[in-house]
Amino acid sequence: MSGRPLRVVQVGAGAMGLAWLRTLAAAEDVELVGVADLDVARAEAAVRAVCDSGVSPAGGSAGGSAVSPAGGSAGGSARGSGGGAVKVAGSLGELLAATEPDAVVNVTVPDAHSAVNIEALFAGVPVLCEKPAAPTLAEALVQAAAAEATGRLLMISQSRRYFAALAAFRERIAELGTPGLLTTDFFRAPRFGGFRDEMPQPLLVDMAIHAFDAARHLLGQEPVSVVCESWNPAWSWYQGDASATATFLFSGGTRYVFTGSWCAQGRDTSWNGEWRAVGAGGTATWDGERCVTSSVAGPAEEVAPAAHEQIAGALAEFVGAVRTGAEPDGAINGNVRSLAMVEAAVRSAETGERVGIGALLEQAYEEALALPARDEVRERLKSWGAAATVLG
Repeated sequence: MSGRPLRVVQVGAGAMGLAWLRTLAAAEDVELVGVADLDVARAEAAVRAVCDSGVSPAGGSAGGSAVSPAGGSAGGSARGSGGGAVKVAGSLGELLAATEPDAVVNVTVPDAHSAVNIEALFAGVPVLCEKPAAPTLAEALVQAAAAEATGRLLMISQSRRYFAALAAFRERIAELGTPGLLTTDFFRAPRFGGFRDEMPQPLLVDMAIHAFDAARHLLGQEPVSVVCESWNPAWSWYQGDASATATFLFSGGTRYVFTGSWCAQGRDTSWNGEWRAVGAGGTATWDGERCVTSSVAGPAEEVAPAAHEQIAGALAEFVGAVRTGAEPDGAINGNVRSLAMVEAAVRSAETGERVGIGALLEQAYEEALALPARDEVRERLKSWGAAATVLG
């Protein structure tokens, strides 16, 4: 791979898949060589849309493109004016054989993450996967075991970690001493339609993981326990609970409080929420966009965007990790704790009780041992003896 772009296959061509295709097309250090989706026509249309936007998904700038539909086989392709063909298929397996990629980007629905990730890992290919790693902690632990068994990187894209303003806020927090309190207020009213409207816990499961993961990153601590209450306001268009408040205890003694709603009309917060940290040295805030303030660091700071933010930031870290062997922040073993925060908050909301993260992880480990898995994965799981062995 030295001196050439990483050859990448993307799996999944839905709405988020299209955003990833555009990001891959714009990146100079990757070359998109294939797209897989159960709906081959949708994959072809997504590649065509990227070509028509003026960016060639095979390198170079596109002045025009043509799609060559070929049913569901890996012989289908789209071609940008850069000259390289992007093969389109109905499965990852077809593209692994046809393109011999250096990496896979998994943008399928969460229920499909495990199957796609494990197939790629055992083909010897590292994976960058959209969050969440899996619908359950147990499935995520199976993936962690698969990554360990194959010696290949599985990184989960927590795209909202990659904001220059978040990094600046983290620096301001460090100046306060260990915070006693960190808070996130998140209020928006999106009307997605589709599966989110039918989820039992749309806010906690589909959105709050971004804030929970950012809290781990900001504090440099790990979650210990949580008390959470969720509810659905009378005017909500969601079937499940669209509002919640969760209070986490972290290992350094910090309380982290998330309060949010997905049916809060008017005066929207940023998609990142609004943040406040309070420590012995003072208070720091972040508006979720570009403004960071600190009571000990002078006037408010308007932070310029970084070269790579959101999913482009996740891609840049992944590419660097693949090339150097360095472990990225989003490696599956660490990301499991962000997913554990979600599962613990949901369980607390359902039971009305405080939920311990460590106990939840160990229960998930026992459940993982009972799941169907390849022999190599099962043996790796058994070798841990406990979830804490691999998670630290």
